[in-house]
Amino acid sequence: MIKINIYCVGSLKEQYLKDAINEYKKRLSRYAKVEIIEVKEAKVDETNITKGLNEEGENILKRIKDGEYLILSDLHGKEITSEEFSKSLRELIDKGISPISYVIGGTYGLSNELRKRSNDKISLSKLTFTHQMTRVILLEQIYRAFKIINNENYHH
Repeated sequence: MIKINIYCVGSLKEQYLKDAINEYKKRLSRYAKVEIIEVKEAKVDETNITKGLNEEGENILKRIKDGEYLILSDLHGKEITSEEFSKSLRELIDKGISPISYVIGGTYGLSNELRKRSNDKISLSKLTFTHQMTRVILLEQIYRAFKIINNENYHH
């Protein structure tokens, strides 16, 4: 079974987001083993953004194993449709790539070191979402992708 990791900066406090994430993890369990790995959000103010990004990036990078295919959720990443997202996921699965790992940065984004380590960068929208809400959106898109891959009714 394919393994999908989602690295996230910060933890969830809102129960409704936890409930949504648990629901999508349950739905996805038919297709993949999904793990969410949280790293501590750095204490950042306007004077030390780069330092905070580097700290968060290092906390993620030290958890990433060799061979993990790393995709950043990035405002400057490629904008793709759900069908394109599904196609790229299927191509990775067909190549036997596992784990496939996604990274959701914190309030100020992602470090340059994470950008260098990444294999791909995608933008989930031109809109800006909280990094907590982005978890739900990403999980929903991964679930949608598996439904598309398996020709199952959901995405129409």
